[in-house]
Amino acid sequence: MSKASQLKVYSPYDQSLIKEIPMVGNKEIEKALKTAYDLFLDQDNWLPSHQRIAILKKAVELMEDKVEELTKTAAQEGGKPYQDSKVEVMRAINGVQIAAEEIGRLVGKQIPMGLTEASVNRIAFTIREPIGVVVSLSAFNHPLNLIIHQTVTAFAAGCPVIVKPASNTPLSCLAFMEILKEAGVPNGWVQSVICGNEEAEKLATDKRVNYLSFIGSAKVGWYLKSQLAPGTRCALEHGGAAPVIVEDDADMEAMLPLLVKGGFYHAGQVCVSVQKIFAAESVAKKLADRIAEKAKKLVVGDPLDKKTEVGPLISPNEVDRIHKWVQEAEEKGAKILCGGKKISDTCYEPTVLWNPPQDVKVSKEEIFGPVVCVYSYSDRQEAIKLANALEYHFQAAVFTQDLDVAMDTVKKLNATAVMVNDHTAFRVDWMPFGGRDASGEGLGGIPYSMHEMTRDKLMVIKSRFL
Repeated sequence: MSKASQLKVYSPYDQSLIKEIPMVGNKEIEKALKTAYDLFLDQDNWLPSHQRIAILKKAVELMEDKVEELTKTAAQEGGKPYQDSKVEVMRAINGVQIAAEEIGRLVGKQIPMGLTEASVNRIAFTIREPIGVVVSLSAFNHPLNLIIHQTVTAFAAGCPVIVKPASNTPLSCLAFMEILKEAGVPNGWVQSVICGNEEAEKLATDKRVNYLSFIGSAKVGWYLKSQLAPGTRCALEHGGAAPVIVEDDADMEAMLPLLVKGGFYHAGQVCVSVQKIFAAESVAKKLADRIAEKAKKLVVGDPLDKKTEVGPLISPNEVDRIHKWVQEAEEKGAKILCGGKKISDTCYEPTVLWNPPQDVKVSKEEIFGPVVCVYSYSDRQEAIKLANALEYHFQAAVFTQDLDVAMDTVKKLNATAVMVNDHTAFRVDWMPFGGRDASGEGLGGIPYSMHEMTRDKLMVIKSRFL
């Protein structure tokens, strides 16, 4: 790639050019890898825990002074409405705080000795040490918070990290890199690269990389895993279809705002967005109509307008794709209760589909758009089988007032996490978070990522005095 290559960053709402950023080539990728690897090899100069804690605390202070600026940057480049982008920024600040606190919890444990004659006169314990160079490839839908999860975790664990932000949304990452620099992160410990896919693959698959953190499409993630150097560990976070089971005793009024928010937050461009709602037949149509009623009232438009509730899709191609999927569902028997139309080249109406067939794309694939499907069921066990039928298994939910039903459903849904009486997109950054099966492997969540970015070392001391 020529050094003169430029990445053009466009507003997903009006397609206006926000900024042009120079892209790096293989020479710069090699330099970043060498810098990170040399830092890792130089154990005498690893950053002590107290220094990392102090730097992260300073970063929190700097971010708190830049909330408005960071919010507008995230909203403009990513299209998530201002009000939700501000929530993301506050989460990101909290995420840095969590990482600073978790540094002191990266501890080993004593391993019992003397349990056999061969192990007497010994004491043994483990310590946790940095895994090595971390490479993070990020996604567009949370342009600041994902960068926190993929860089601060590595730095807090004592690892040099190189991050490539999504090409659609690099500006939040670059703003955070400046904050880290101002907070005192020494040169080379957290590096960002703006590059193409070929260079990103070279970066991720280099033998000097000990850990890959990838958030994005399953096709790319599983391919990269197949190309990793021997011994490189990884965490892959892909998509899901986020099934919801609704029993006939569920609290309708309490449930409605949760399902609407979970389905249309960030125009459905979240890996755990509410997509498939399986509802008991006695309440299913009423529930679908009520969701449609609320969806019609959502304000769609400019993400920088503080009144906007649903912003644009990340690109016009995504609008076209979603419209084709909705049309296919309607042609094969689904009823459109609301939406189903393009508002513009970049925005799509919040859409509710009633009983789409199971063989259409909105039922078989992750929609990743502002579309919620509601299906009627007469047998909860059959609904659970349908919910589990897809290869994507991430987060799910069940709404019921019956504890036994809730527990049975939680047990039988194939998901990493199941919410009871809450929507599928619930998350706090200290809980484990990640997909299973085709939806990924490894765990996110700041404490869990930090643990994965360290590894055990066992020390055994032999002494006749023990």
